[in-house]
Amino acid sequence: MPKIDRRFFTTFDWFTFSLIILISIIGILTIYSATRPPIETTNHPDFYIKQIIWLSISILALLMTACFDYSLFKRFSYILYIIGIALLIIVLGLGKTTMGAQRWLNLGIFSFQPSEAFKLIFIIALSRYLSDLSPSPLRNIPLKGIIIFGIIPVLLIIKQPDLGTSILILSLFTILFLSKGVSKRIIVSVLIIGLISAPFLGDLAWNNLKDYQKNRIIAFLDPEVDPSGIGYHINQSKITIGSGNLFGKGYLKGTQGSLRFLPEKHTDFIFSVFAEEWGFIGCILLISLYLMLFLRGINTAILAKDEFAKLTAIGITTMFFLYFFVNIGMTLGMMPIVGVPLPFMSYGGTALLTNFIAAGILINIRMRRFQLFYP
Repeated sequence: MPKIDRRFFTTFDWFTFSLIILISIIGILTIYSATRPPIETTNHPDFYIKQIIWLSISILALLMTACFDYSLFKRFSYILYIIGIALLIIVLGLGKTTMGAQRWLNLGIFSFQPSEAFKLIFIIALSRYLSDLSPSPLRNIPLKGIIIFGIIPVLLIIKQPDLGTSILILSLFTILFLSKGVSKRIIVSVLIIGLISAPFLGDLAWNNLKDYQKNRIIAFLDPEVDPSGIGYHINQSKITIGSGNLFGKGYLKGTQGSLRFLPEKHTDFIFSVFAEEWGFIGCILLISLYLMLFLRGINTAILAKDEFAKLTAIGITTMFFLYFFVNIGMTLGMMPIVGVPLPFMSYGGTALLTNFIAAGILINIRMRRFQLFYP
């Protein structure tokens, strides 16, 4: 165990830490409100208590992550990636099926979602792979890298099925490759191949979607096609957000969540509950907190002292942004429902722990633009 230098506290990124703690506390308060029983005599579900416990564990994990030089993540990245792929394979055979998806491994005391942890492992491993490639920008498409980091994980995650995470992995893969730098010839070639193959891939993807996934896309295109069925989630979410008006109904005074009109109110649609209670002004303030987090992540990537750190910071910031963008768009009816949580706010221990470790790596990278513990 390395001795912690006092400069750890002076160079620690308290700004990023404060942002995610504040957003997480807002999340716990919203979870408490969203899950409160409609009748006061009824017992209050303990989701908020579990989230507080997970938050405590996550804070400890973040601090531990910040203590060790991020080069250790690079050193063990491929081993972590192999373990991550193995877990994705195991969950297909032994995973617990919930709501038509086989994404969870039951460990007795708690359930674990391998795809949540895999996102961070994927970023670290791909960042190492790209940082080791030369020249920059890349002049040739590395077929081995596309198969290992693009095709294999996406196929395994789609098989669960988890459309949201598979889209995220593909997006991260594309953005990190572009961040590494590729020649114009590669970009033009990929665009031409993509345009030619898009109709065939689209048809193949549609035919392999589950019925509930097809219904989500249909509901996104036309929520009124079945307002009490496949369009119910989107319609209720928009009603909940709209009812908040400018200043909201006030904390613990929202009705859509507590009266069970809004499904998945403490997970995927937690933003809708927040918007009902705090209104447009509250939403602007919350979105501002997230924007500050994203800008801080970009600045961390700029200040990073090596290419691996830069790519990792870009990947983590992109992951936070994409989940934020898709979740908010989903609740507003601007994107299909794909089961994407709002980072640091939505209920879920695995997601919260993964996000805090990811934030810990961002803080680690920002701190170690200076030399702290190692000569």
